[in-house]
Amino acid sequence: METLRRKLFTELSNHLEEREFTIITGARQTGKTTLLRQLEEELKSENKKVYYLSLEDPEILANLNRHPDNIFIYLTLDTNCITYLLMDEIQYLDDPSNFLKLLYDNYSSNFKLVVTGSSAFYIDKKFTDSLAGRKRLFKLYTLDFNEFIYFKTGSSDLINELSEIRNTEKYLSLKRRELKFLFKEYLTFGGYPGVVLAKDETKKKLLLKDLFLSYLQKDIYESKIRDENKFYELLIILANQTGSLLNMNELSNTLKISVTAVENYIYILQKSFHIQLIKPFHKNIRKELTKMPKIYFNDLGFRTTILNTYQDIETRLDKGEVIENYAYIRLREKYEMDYIKFWRTTSGNEVDFIIDDPGLSSKNAFEIKFNNTSYNMTKYKKFTEAYPDYSLQLRSYLAENNYTDIMAL
Repeated sequence: METLRRKLFTELSNHLEEREFTIITGARQTGKTTLLRQLEEELKSENKKVYYLSLEDPEILANLNRHPDNIFIYLTLDTNCITYLLMDEIQYLDDPSNFLKLLYDNYSSNFKLVVTGSSAFYIDKKFTDSLAGRKRLFKLYTLDFNEFIYFKTGSSDLINELSEIRNTEKYLSLKRRELKFLFKEYLTFGGYPGVVLAKDETKKKLLLKDLFLSYLQKDIYESKIRDENKFYELLIILANQTGSLLNMNELSNTLKISVTAVENYIYILQKSFHIQLIKPFHKNIRKELTKMPKIYFNDLGFRTTILNTYQDIETRLDKGEVIENYAYIRLREKYEMDYIKFWRTTSGNEVDFIIDDPGLSSKNAFEIKFNNTSYNMTKYKKFTEAYPDYSLQLRSYLAENNYTDIMAL
């Protein structure tokens, strides 16, 4: 089978020719090191001058912490060509911002640096300089459903079929059952590459549990969280409130910790790429709208493991929340995060997702249900009257027609 490559690989490969340094960030175990190694292979195949370093090596880390110029212990620059340095885990440096700034300002005319960082949290905290004009940041999430299909099958056949479902209204796919089977697995076990490639469910569960315990422990340790039990309790509460409003005061009272502590935990979970908050949408009736954000998880398998709920999606009590969380992941793939919002009034009128992108010619809103028989258009009259230029669309898991299928989103 051919080498499995993420969608982001092509974008990263194209950016190798840019002078800006390339920074790849994302949750642990999403495949950043693999991407770096694949870029190394490509550069070597083109006879480029390339070096690879991991800052998990304590000797390398100690040398670079003493002075950025110590990088030349491990490589030599050639004035006749570009030298590429691929560096893994840059967040371990004491001052990654200063390191990158010095190398860029002094050597970038014939030196290209590509680095990974396990979490935007560490980069945000340690990057005291904006590095404006010197870097481009690429975010690597777990596999989306297209990538999941590719990793599972090693083929583009079902991906092409899914594209037909998404792009052709009322398309009746002969492979819908096969796609639905894969979709069920994705909804339960998510998109961590190692989990997707595991051969059986027992192995998948063990890998997810290890991700949850081992790697979350690293996030807790490196972010200096004092009360990890409260942190875990918060995660369980958030997993049970997926798609709901995030009330900091309520969480503070439930956990018996300060609002400031709750806000800090939420910040760490966001910057570690475990959760995402989306903002409320408002234009015309601001006074009636909530100001609280809604919460979603960036990987469905991670959420499943928190709740320890591995049943078939159709028998799960939280199936509605799972489908809505999937919709967020799919919309994140299609649109910029800043443009994905929701609409809700203080009286409870709600639309799950609003795409508030001024650059789009069509304006879309999406209501997500597990079963489309529970969709009653009169419930959304207040929204459609207030925003008649928005096309409100239903997407559901159990759909009478494929054009309303959640997979068609």
